[in-house]
Amino acid sequence: MDHDDQQLGRILSRREVLALVGSASAAIIVGCGPTSAPGANSTPAPTSASAATTTPAETIAPPIVPTAAPAATSAPAATAAPTSAPLATTAAFVNVPACVVRPEATEGPYYVDEDLNRSDIRSDPGTGTISEGIPLVLTFNIAQIVRNGCSALAGAKVEIWHCDAHGVYSDVTDRGASTVGQKFLRGSQTTDAQGLATFTTIYPGWYPGRAVHIHFKVHPTENSVFTSQLFFDDTFSDQVFTQAPYAAKGQRNTRNSNDGIFKSELLVPVTTTDQGYAATFDIGMSMA
Repeated sequence: MDHDDQQLGRILSRREVLALVGSASAAIIVGCGPTSAPGANSTPAPTSASAATTTPAETIAPPIVPTAAPAATSAPAATAAPTSAPLATTAAFVNVPACVVRPEATEGPYYVDEDLNRSDIRSDPGTGTISEGIPLVLTFNIAQIVRNGCSALAGAKVEIWHCDAHGVYSDVTDRGASTVGQKFLRGSQTTDAQGLATFTTIYPGWYPGRAVHIHFKVHPTENSVFTSQLFFDDTFSDQVFTQAPYAAKGQRNTRNSNDGIFKSELLVPVTTTDQGYAATFDIGMSMA
């Protein structure tokens, strides 16, 4: 059992964020969050044979809804049929009062610097096998705080990694099993002119001692990095885990409320699509 490491970082007040915008400072991560709780009025989409909150009071920006397919990337031949092209999102300009701090969180024991630039992270490049699970299109909307608001930050590298539907990470040895050499559910993207980086993955599973989460790093420049984790609404996850292949793992033992790393500011809203799920996480950066 592994509980990852201790929580890092702190949450700034609205006054501190506003003061930050008007003066030069070290890089800090903030986000422009949704107004509704994650998973509200959403039900999990059923799986098919071919494919497996709270928010701060100052948050006023609505979640960004997926609208168009992102640029396709090459992928190895798969042993399971992939889903059709994922949806992408449209960037939005947000005023400063909508920017709230996203707390930093531990990297954890499962980070591997794969340097694997791809948008569809479901497959293992070596075998082409696609991880089973309900497809999730996850978009990061990266912005830079400027004096009058938040503008798109192009060229930022975003890395993500998470466990599969059975709670297993790739390219590690853990809990008596080894997946060294496999690279499923790992990858990175560089934000486009709109500050967007979109990944096609699966809804993550769980493992003992941790709530449902996805790890991520943002590199706004070559010499700076922000590390944190995304979390999911427990009620929504409960519905997801009644379906295959998640149901075979049984009842999870850790929810957001008893995960020491969880922060409500890190909840990502999830919506249901005709192909699975979609989620967008907005982050703003103050650059020195």
